[in-house]
Amino acid sequence: MGIQRMGNVGIVVEDLDAAVAFFVELGMELEGRAQVEGPFADQCTGLDGVRCDIAMVRTPDGHGRLELARYRSPAVIDAGPRDLPHNVLGTHRVMFAVDDIEDTVARLRPHGAELLGSIARFEDSYLLCYLRGPEGIIIGLAEQLR
Repeated sequence: MGIQRMGNVGIVVEDLDAAVAFFVELGMELEGRAQVEGPFADQCTGLDGVRCDIAMVRTPDGHGRLELARYRSPAVIDAGPRDLPHNVLGTHRVMFAVDDIEDTVARLRPHGAELLGSIARFEDSYLLCYLRGPEGIIIGLAEQLR
């Protein structure tokens, strides 16, 4: 049997409120917040003493979700610089389809978004860009051209 669907992408952050504000400004909807702790959390993660605040945000169509997590314990481990280029092993991005790429970038700038390059045109099909958001998270934006 194969997989049924993708559930969500999890991202660990230090500032949960800033991350939620960024993704809500992008157009995602806050589905809810919760605190996760206890034996099941320790067992699932392989960590001891897990206490974590999470926020689930979803795309307007309800099919895509991000689980943003702020660990209270154990302490988070800093993986190093957050401004690494896109081609570092293990570095990944989340891509979003948007109606107006320039407007989206402009709305995200006050939330700390910075373009990694510039908005590029792929043939007569798409406008595309990568930008760095809160916590160094790289997101891609794609506007389909009509």
